[in-house]
Amino acid sequence: MTDDDHERVRDLLAAWAFGTLPPEERQPVADHLAECASCAAEAARLRETVRLLDGPAGNGADGQPDAAPTADLYAESAQDLSGVLSAALRARPALPRVAEHAVPYAAAVAGLKALLPEAEGRWSTPVVHDWDLHATIAHLLAADEPLAGRLGIAPRVPGTPVEGEADWAGAWNRRTAEVIAHEHGRTPAETVADWSAQAAALLAAPEAHDPELAARATTLMGIRLPVAEHFLVRAFETWIHTDDIGRALGLAVPPPPADHLGQLVRLAVRILGLALGPTAPPVLFAVTGGEQWVLGSEDEPVGAELTLDPVDFCLLVGGRYAPEEVPRGTTGDDAAVRNVLERAASLSWL
Repeated sequence: MTDDDHERVRDLLAAWAFGTLPPEERQPVADHLAECASCAAEAARLRETVRLLDGPAGNGADGQPDAAPTADLYAESAQDLSGVLSAALRARPALPRVAEHAVPYAAAVAGLKALLPEAEGRWSTPVVHDWDLHATIAHLLAADEPLAGRLGIAPRVPGTPVEGEADWAGAWNRRTAEVIAHEHGRTPAETVADWSAQAAALLAAPEAHDPELAARATTLMGIRLPVAEHFLVRAFETWIHTDDIGRALGLAVPPPPADHLGQLVRLAVRILGLALGPTAPPVLFAVTGGEQWVLGSEDEPVGAELTLDPVDFCLLVGGRYAPEEVPRGTTGDDAAVRNVLERAASLSWL
């Protein structure tokens, strides 16, 4: 096979992984994979990405993976790996093998796992703050630890996990630095394995499957919420850092599915309302195409309106937008709107 034929087959591997090859291409691709070790390895990696996104799939009689139900969506972008991943992540969140409240976290974990093969050989790429890609995964290992500990899951890194709530921010900063330093003494593969194992343990915990157990409230990272909502916090942070990693690698990471995004928005609005308190100048806040809430005082007439895209709102709360930079629609009292935006941005510890 010529170099041109080799490159043509490589361009078809994503379609092969999703089961969307045209019939006339199936045998030539199968023949090439039997002869070319590098393409066979790439095909196996892509198929593992599909498995993470979509669960186990069978093979047809010709040895090609069975076509996915949304094959036409994937076929449109099959020659562009980042486009395929984006389409697949948007269309195929993790299968809900857990209770509804834990599904967004399961989907966020699956999304990050699908992206991480693109990090091979690029683990020192700067991502966010002063963290490289390796440190960002180590940070997530530390970030999941408080909920894991509360659910009886032993820490995977030696040291003292964040337990008490007095000066939780200082304790958290020390612990995340400790975990990052520890993980930089290990390989990225070892760090990913520990993060993945801890995430799996969280999703295997009884609280991830039993809504009644998850309804009990507990204080973590300075805020008291039902365990179910702490799972949403974990989903929020995992997605934010997946987006950070995608940007660092030059790959577009889609937002969570609409129903998951709605849960994250409602949680963030509730926390923002608590942070603003009952005396802040009232603002009618809405997300584009979605719900609206009055934030602040209930005893005064609303003097301002603020509208944000739901993804932009989450990025603002996640510390990825400065208050003055986030795209928005506003009317009325500028000071009241600015107060909401600044308080939203101040909520982030990510």
